[in-house]
Amino acid sequence: MSEPGGSVRLALDAMGGDHGAAEVVPGGLQWARENPRDTLLLVGDDTVIRAHAGGPLPANVTIVAGPDVIGMDEHPATAVRERATASIVVATHLVRSNDADAVVTAGHTGAGMAAGVLILGRLKGVNRPALAVQFLLREKPLLLLDIGANPDATPENLFQYAHMGSIFSERVLGVENPRVALLSIGEEKGKGDLRIQQATELLDTAKLNFIGNVEGRHLADDEADVVVCDAVLGNVSIKLVEGVTTAITDMFRSEFRRLPFGPIAALLMRGSIARIRARLDYERIGAAILLGVRGTVAITHGRARKRMIYYACVTAANAVRERVNDRIAAAVAETAISAPASSATASTEASS
Repeated sequence: MSEPGGSVRLALDAMGGDHGAAEVVPGGLQWARENPRDTLLLVGDDTVIRAHAGGPLPANVTIVAGPDVIGMDEHPATAVRERATASIVVATHLVRSNDADAVVTAGHTGAGMAAGVLILGRLKGVNRPALAVQFLLREKPLLLLDIGANPDATPENLFQYAHMGSIFSERVLGVENPRVALLSIGEEKGKGDLRIQQATELLDTAKLNFIGNVEGRHLADDEADVVVCDAVLGNVSIKLVEGVTTAITDMFRSEFRRLPFGPIAALLMRGSIARIRARLDYERIGAAILLGVRGTVAITHGRARKRMIYYACVTAANAVRERVNDRIAAAVAETAISAPASSATASTEASS
């Protein structure tokens, strides 16, 4: 494992993603060239990787054989168990064997999570891992989870997500006593489905700064520091924001081209536009970190181009340097994050 502030070894799934090695390899190589003290392990087909490298590989880049690719139509857990030469499987094994500090993938999200759980294993006390991502649109850090790991999360799972998210926000993002909230259809307690209501009951008893519910509009406001939801709601929320921010950027560009004095106005507002564009640039998020497994797993968009792959490598390297996994593991060990059974669960068990 890399020492704090030391060099980092990233295992990059070179074959994953909608665009495969054509985008993944250049993005990874850009990161490697900018970080010569670090090491990049490109996992995939040697011939394909070199075809997209654009020349000789930097001295800090090594190719590791993993030519197989898990398809989007395959069952993730089954594929991870049966496809030993799949790039995501080989890359994750590099982390398990301590030959890499983190795995980065734009491939099959389910396969990336399955590899994290089956190969690396869950942290003791964690029932289900969660994908956590920093949200844009505001100055202060906001962590949203889960955005893709568990579409059928239970109230107890949401309880654990809240704890892991609070730990991440406080110990990694530096937010003191982070405010934790559930994402729901209304701010008032009792709003939302039965799962949200039961999770609220559990969190009311937790030693967290739990503030109740927030609505989707609050994701851009300073209402909470950690927002917890199931994977469906989280994934829809993050992708909606990405779509809207892209549309807003396109509108700016279109309007400045359409107006008679648009180019002059654009020139005068260039600084402001650049700052707004930077705030709306979701590619800078890079990747979501899978919290709750014994290793660093960074999962980015399947449609990611080389620029977002580069930022995914940055995100993973930062997670290693900040010892995110160690901090989560230590905090989980010293914090009771096993939720008591919700009332609905208890009544079901009593009647069975």
